[in-house]
Amino acid sequence: MGELIAGTWHRSGLESVIAEGELRRPPSVFREWITAEGDGPFKAEPGRYHLYVSLACPWAHRTLIMRDLKGLTDLIDVSVVHWLMGEDGWTFDPGPGVIPDTVNGAKFLHEIYTMSDPAATSRVTVPVLWDKRHRRIVSNESSEILRMFNTAFDGCGAAAGDYYPFDHRDEIDAVNARIYATLNNGVYRSGFATTQAAYEAAVSEVFETLDWLEQRLGRQRYLVGGRLTEADIRLFTTLVRFDSVYHGHFKCNLRALVDYPALWAYTRDLFRHPAIRPSVDFSHIKGHYYGSHPGLNPSGIVPIGPDLDFEFPSGREGLV
Repeated sequence: MGELIAGTWHRSGLESVIAEGELRRPPSVFREWITAEGDGPFKAEPGRYHLYVSLACPWAHRTLIMRDLKGLTDLIDVSVVHWLMGEDGWTFDPGPGVIPDTVNGAKFLHEIYTMSDPAATSRVTVPVLWDKRHRRIVSNESSEILRMFNTAFDGCGAAAGDYYPFDHRDEIDAVNARIYATLNNGVYRSGFATTQAAYEAAVSEVFETLDWLEQRLGRQRYLVGGRLTEADIRLFTTLVRFDSVYHGHFKCNLRALVDYPALWAYTRDLFRHPAIRPSVDFSHIKGHYYGSHPGLNPSGIVPIGPDLDFEFPSGREGLV
């Protein structure tokens, strides 16, 4: 991870957002919206927007899933960065699964930020939603890109489906808030803690939340309302990475995901969804985490395990 300071790129690492031994994630900076009505500068139109993602990043991954669920692949094109994030941050260096920047011809993701705002002061992160017409970033906040993809393009040929249904929004918001603070971000707070106290506090919350989710998903197929919602998408991208990277690399090793029968079955159930499965790339996931954090893994060696069978039937189809 890196920062843009007064429009000049430099490598800073996650240390730039660690205080008192704890990772503190700054808010996203670009927070504008695409609307169906066009009541702002960004109207939903086929072919107008471009999505920059990393297949390794759980925040970017959630936007790819929603893009597929809503049938936006022909409406919003995509570029995929290289999994290895070095001194220059995210790049479009050639590699398996990398999709070059065909819109702006960038070699580094930080170029997209400075194209949008030459005086930008922002961490350079994925995902990035780009407007080709105005040549600027609409948003780099994944949770808001999810909401845009969910409804804004419904009049432009998007697939049917509402993953933030009105009658369940309060419950979805509450579930999202807990999972984000203690699990989605909690694994990072565990992995990048620089004091024992900060680490133990974060990892305790990770497993308290996993225990809570095990109970909840032991009696129902999905998190809210008996149907797939954005809450499931946001949870899945953390769970699918848990045993491969967070358990070892981030020291979240009190238990593995496979030790939770309901959660492991739930993760396999979602993995087998035809709009989710193509977006999971373990070579990018493991290559990024183990190769891009020399402070945590100085050798850069990527472990060959664990050997996980996501194809094994989940048996959850009867739950409601």
